[in-house]
Amino acid sequence: MKIEITREGDVRRVTIANDAKLNTLNSALLLQLAAAFDVEEDIRAVVLAGEGPRAFIGGADIREMGAVTTPAQGQDFIERVHGACAAIRACRVPVIARIQGWCLGAGLEIAAACDLRIAADMAKFGMPEVRVGIPSVVEAALLPGLIGWGRTRRLLLLAETLDAATMESWGFLERVVPMESLDPAVEEWIALLREAGPVAIANQKALIRAWEDLPLSQAIAAGIPAFARSWETAEPGAMMGHFLNRKR
Repeated sequence: MKIEITREGDVRRVTIANDAKLNTLNSALLLQLAAAFDVEEDIRAVVLAGEGPRAFIGGADIREMGAVTTPAQGQDFIERVHGACAAIRACRVPVIARIQGWCLGAGLEIAAACDLRIAADMAKFGMPEVRVGIPSVVEAALLPGLIGWGRTRRLLLLAETLDAATMESWGFLERVVPMESLDPAVEEWIALLREAGPVAIANQKALIRAWEDLPLSQAIAAGIPAFARSWETAEPGAMMGHFLNRKR
């Protein structure tokens, strides 16, 4: 059981290699996962995936949680789940969740923390925590912003298993494709990211992250200095000049 990190050009690939247990996450894997999103300056995107065809992440390790006996131990474990999610959200570049098979519990929270989510049409989603005596917490709080309050209540209180088509129609997934098209579709998104300015993409991600926490008027105002900071590098001038020369 490990987190595999590979590099393909300007893309970091992070794979949860625990296929035998549906890529479920114990404390050791969660700590490794949190460390995997500290990327080099020339990385343009991170793709997060699960090993094998059966699961993206099947949730947190029930055996480890079943051994918890005190509130303090429970807090320690859930802070490690949050730490992995927080590292994804803080990552300087976009993180793409490549989802196949099961995406449950902590796995769905980690997917919610990613910037973009693409799934195979056979993927299955759920938040079954209440069925094992615990609430869905930490980055489950992102769900109302993604799918709305009513659907969040349905997902968390009823603990249903939902298919990829439903999660796309709800707004959780940005795209659903056949399994054989999953990797080519991820590559299409990476190609689009490469067409944009890397500094602009990093600034845009940081601004979107700020928008999630700010009231509307402050979110709008935060865009003004973010826009002005673009000219701290030569990127806008170079890219606009290229655009204008191409038009000519």
